[in-house]
Amino acid sequence: MVNQYFEIDYYHNNFMKTELVVFDLDGTLISSHETIYKATLHSLKELNIKTEIHEEKFYKMIGLHFEDIFREFGFSVPDFEHFINIYKSTYFDYIDSSVVYPGVMEILTKLREQKIATSLLTTKGQEQADNIVDHFGLRDKFNYVMGRRPGMAHKPSPEPLLKICSHLNIDVSKTLIVGDSEMDVECGKNAGTKTCAVTYGYRTKSELENTFPDFLIDKIVDVEYIVAV
Repeated sequence: MVNQYFEIDYYHNNFMKTELVVFDLDGTLISSHETIYKATLHSLKELNIKTEIHEEKFYKMIGLHFEDIFREFGFSVPDFEHFINIYKSTYFDYIDSSVVYPGVMEILTKLREQKIATSLLTTKGQEQADNIVDHFGLRDKFNYVMGRRPGMAHKPSPEPLLKICSHLNIDVSKTLIVGDSEMDVECGKNAGTKTCAVTYGYRTKSELENTFPDFLIDKIVDVEYIVAV
């Protein structure tokens, strides 16, 4: 179901036709919270960092940078790069806890059939993003995969989103970003794209409404109706 944001904009038709849809990964395309949680605990244990991380609270923070998450839990990791290296090396030990959300393959296929470009934008490192895309057989569904890269700001900065638009030679006004967190909505607003938040990810519907996305949907397949505007 597409909520009131879609209905208002549908009837006023304020937007130019969508030529590019940029998707977030965790909480948008893939249900990965258990994998992330287990890999995080494993990595902290290897670093001999003994702290309690409440599972449900952790899930609600997915999408934020690890340093920000750890700060919320009241601790820091002295050698953060070492933590990241351990995390990336153990992530796939828990990959079976992750699944692609219902409707993802369907909408990605439909967009390709409609000649609408698609891209991935995640705060995961580029190598890890590529490995996940390949693991779930999503490689041929995207025109471009953008993970976190050295020297480039991450969401909510518009920099990586603008890079995607530039690389694919598509105007930001004809671009839609789809994600499950405030980081995605803010990234789109900062870049000047249309924004769509999904309610089934790691933020509540009320939290997402407070970010004022252009569209708010309960099912990923409803992106089809947005790009038809």
